[in-house]
Formats: sequence, C-alpha cells, structure tokens
Amino acid sequence: MFETSQNIQQVNSFTAEQIETLNNKYRALSITERIKELYKDFDISDVMLTSSFAATSAFLLKLVSDANTKQEVFFIDTGYHFEDTLKYKSVLEKKYNLKVTSISAIKEEHEFTTKDETWKKNPDFCCSINKVQPLETIKKKYKVWMSGLMKWQSDHRSTLDIFEDRGTILKFYPLVDVSKEERDAFIEKHQLPFHPLVAKGYHSIGCKHCTVPGEDRSGRWNNNPKTECGLHL
Repeated sequence: MFETSQNIQQVNSFTAEQIETLNNKYRALSITERIKELYKDFDISDVMLTSSFAATSAFLLKLVSDANTKQEVFFIDTGYHFEDTLKYKSVLEKKYNLKVTSISAIKEEHEFTTKDETWKKNPDFCCSINKVQPLETIKKKYKVWMSGLMKWQSDHRSTLDIFEDRGTILKFYPLVDVSKEERDAFIEKHQLPFHPLVAKGYHSIGCKHCTVPGEDRSGRWNNNPKTECGLHL
C-alpha cells in the first residue's frame, strides 16, 4: 500500500511530493495498468468511484470491473435524470456485474429545487443541493476518488493530472490523458454500449432540465457559461 504518515492519514491528505511520486509512476502505465496498480497502492475500502452513467460511462466502468469486481460505484440520483440514463445504468449494472449505490439530496431540499425550479435561476445552487452535497456526506470516508474525466472535455479538465489534491481527498483520473480518438477506438474495439441519447446528438448528458444535444460538453447548461456541476472543482 502507498505509505503515508500517521498525520497525513488522519486528515485524509497527501503531500505535494507524494502526489508527484504517484503521478510520475502512473504516467508510464497504460490505463488498464493504472487501475490495477491503484488497488496495489490503496486498499479498496479507501477508494470511492462515482459514475454519472452518461454518454460513454461504460469506458471506465468496464476497466474497473475487469480490475476489481468488488469496487462499489456511487451514482448521484438527482431526481432529474433522463429515463434513458436510468435504463443505461441498468444495462451497465448487469453487463459488468456492478455494485451500484444511489445517493440523493435531502428530500425536503430536493423538493424545494423542484417547486422553485432552481435550475432556471441558479443552476450552481441546484447542482450544489442535488449533486455536491449528497456526495459530501460520504466522501469523508475515503482517501481516493476515482473518476473518468479526460483533458479534452473542457478547459478546466485540460489542466488536470492523473492524481490531484482536493484538500480532503485525492482525485484519481486514470483516463485523463486519453484522447477522444483513443477513447472512441477503445469503445469500438470492445463494443461498449453507448447511452441511448448519444444517437440523438447528446454527447454530454446530465439532468434533463439542463441538457440539450451538442458536441462534447456544449449541450450542458445551455445558454449559461457554467461548464461543471461543481463536483470536480
């Protein structure tokens, strides 16, 4: 396992030197090797994996299921997902024998955003209630958060490294330097299932109120400068 000092373990944080050591090690590995190596450097009980079950989520989920079938997958159920997203989730759960746990906002707070239609007036606040806060309740239990972000997806994501310090947790992006072409080639080679809405022009899929057809992330929060829900900032 990756060695940390007792004090570092207590605050669930890592030094810059430790993170650079991890990045130098993992840059030389393939995406498959990176995920396998993670379970050598960290105990599975320390690893949190999230998936939005959107667009091409099968990419990361297949890699993880091949490496460790015991990994739990957290799905943030905002209550505003497309029905196709929930169907896609069911397909991937069965195909890759995933252990999925859904988490949601506090009932009264979610109901407030529905009655208030908060996504129209303050999408950041809506995302905070329905996405960010539910994850905050469980995030403190883990040391590493694995996610499928890739550099080409947005300006913010273009600055990321394989491992990133996020204060209370270490972010792990095993696919971060995978190009769009490499992703598509992997999907084609392994015949991974796409989200049903991809065929209708949706290439980044979130809540139904805030998603329209568009290339990459251009269909998210349409007519709004917002590009991230806040989970990965």
